[in-house]
Amino acid sequence: MDNLIERLANLSHQQLTLLAVELQNRLTAQERRQHEPIAIVGIGCRFPGGANTPEAFWQLILNGIDAISEIPADRWDSDALYDPDPTAPSKISTRQGGFLPAIDRFDAAFFGISPREAACMDPHHRLFLEVAWEALEDAGLTRTQLAGSRTGVFAGVFNQDYAWLHFGDLTQIDIYSGTGTMMHDTMVGRLSYLLDLRGPSMPVDTACSSSLVAVHLACQSLRSGESDIALAGGVNVISSPLSMVVASRMGILAPDGRCKTFDTRANGFGRGEGSGMIVLKRLSDALADGDHIWALIRGTAINQDGKSASLTAPSVLAQQAVIRAALRNARLEPEQVSYVETHGTGTKLGDPIEVQALAATYGQAATHQPCILGALKTNFGHLEAAAGIAGLIKTVLALRHATIPPNVHFENLNPHISLDGTRLQLRPRRSLPASQRTLC
Repeated sequence: MDNLIERLANLSHQQLTLLAVELQNRLTAQERRQHEPIAIVGIGCRFPGGANTPEAFWQLILNGIDAISEIPADRWDSDALYDPDPTAPSKISTRQGGFLPAIDRFDAAFFGISPREAACMDPHHRLFLEVAWEALEDAGLTRTQLAGSRTGVFAGVFNQDYAWLHFGDLTQIDIYSGTGTMMHDTMVGRLSYLLDLRGPSMPVDTACSSSLVAVHLACQSLRSGESDIALAGGVNVISSPLSMVVASRMGILAPDGRCKTFDTRANGFGRGEGSGMIVLKRLSDALADGDHIWALIRGTAINQDGKSASLTAPSVLAQQAVIRAALRNARLEPEQVSYVETHGTGTKLGDPIEVQALAATYGQAATHQPCILGALKTNFGHLEAAAGIAGLIKTVLALRHATIPPNVHFENLNPHISLDGTRLQLRPRRSLPASQRTLC
């Protein structure tokens, strides 16, 4: 320290001025990087109802399609396990949900994976590889461009259905069971290995927020310079009745398998499966590379409820805090936001708590412009580890098409929800003026 002080003391006034300018420029550049918008340059998706491309997904939500279906016969015997009583042991209180077809199909050879190894791979891993590849294709990125690059992979995943099935018979355990079935870290690690990606490679398990936390971590990695490209999203597959039995006993499933978000008929959520992945770059890099930019992420934030009413009860104050933190990170004011894609599970108490938090943050803003609330779960259920990314992709498409799709299954407002005195609104499909295109 003494040596530094001595060196500074020996500098001339002009040298000190130049040093101060240089330090200020560095601080300004660092501040700019910390708040630089993140560009979405690629999208891949696989959702119920044949929504296997962004355009197919858009048509599904634009037309208000209900993609809930009967549990596929190749999953389990739903008749044998069905019981409308959620307290019935070893039973499932619904026959429906948002399912993907043919989850057993996988082009193993394309990824250089042997049939034997593919048989041990959790369907989560297979679906993730395919959708991540499609997102990279949409971004125009090739294997050659990606090899050796600082590309990070962040993906939400937590369901262990396939492990329960696979390890239920110890004779099925194979040399590939550990990497293919027991550990989800190999899901993201396999993609990094196959494409020689040198950035962080992280599975994320924060329950239903997993895929959005993955996006948050990806944005942080890009802004810090840790990654130059990032893949972020999530995946969910329901391959065993065990998790359905657990959900039934918890009393959280809607008997008809449908989320009736904000509606007086809300009685639980329907489970769904799917995957969504996005490719991210710093805006300056995306512009320099001439990328097609779907939308910009201006800010993100995460937190935890801490000590709330119960382990699983949502907290109004925690939700308000994280919304305000995200707005600060984005350098936006609440009145600049005209649409919020909600968590909106369709529960009698969860929905009112969420709307209360939104009313306290966005609802009281000093503007006459409405803030519309959307709920993708009404189309094909709660995708759990992939729920957040599905909602994000929906929001990106709403921006691109300047239209807010309708919420399905909404007839009458839940009596525990009040929108009076706020700018929050629930509306059918409507166009979105250019001046109102900041969505959350």
